[in-house]
Amino acid sequence: MDRTATESGKSSYPGEHRSRLPLFLLILYILEAALLGISPVDRSVWWAENLTAWIPIAVLLMMYRRGMRFSDTAYCLMFVFFALHTVGGHYTFEQVPVGAMTRFFGFERNNYDRLCHFLVGVFAFPMLEYLERNKLVKGRTLLCFLTVMSIFGFAAIFELIEWCYAAWADAKSGTLFLGSQGDVWDAQKDMLADGLGAICTSVFYCFLRRPPRSSAAASKQDGV
Repeated sequence: MDRTATESGKSSYPGEHRSRLPLFLLILYILEAALLGISPVDRSVWWAENLTAWIPIAVLLMMYRRGMRFSDTAYCLMFVFFALHTVGGHYTFEQVPVGAMTRFFGFERNNYDRLCHFLVGVFAFPMLEYLERNKLVKGRTLLCFLTVMSIFGFAAIFELIEWCYAAWADAKSGTLFLGSQGDVWDAQKDMLADGLGAICTSVFYCFLRRPPRSSAAASKQDGV
């Protein structure tokens, strides 16, 4: 299990305080973002897409400086999202060259954007860590439910942001940013992908962070 216990009985996550992995991942991301900032398909879309990555990265940096840190597992999961999202910003999600994958699975459209929406769900991992570590929610079931609903809520807000940008930008950039590819249910499917990603991440978290048997027994007695 990705969990250790101190002598006082409190739990801690390996690497959350002194690990240099977050710094390594940040440097790796900066290099990737710099390289993919060279001659993107559409510069305005590149700015719009990357801002949606840079803002949460800035928030994570501020949290890190203030001592609100997560496990290496959480940072790795978030890095995967940011790395793939930045690739989408360079090509636009509709034009990311994944034709081989599209043909292999028999897709009718480029589903790279759906993959990245699914990966939005990995942010459930640090959220679960924070809520559980600070005992803000009682019981794993309620903890996971509230986290998944939060991701669904964020997904809905992001779809509204996409709509506002598409209405404000020129027709070409707006269409590329939306990336609906003619699917009238694109927004709903994107939100579903976000939520499914959060559900899968929550299951992964519960498997990885299984509580000690004594804690599990106590929770069962409390009806949690």
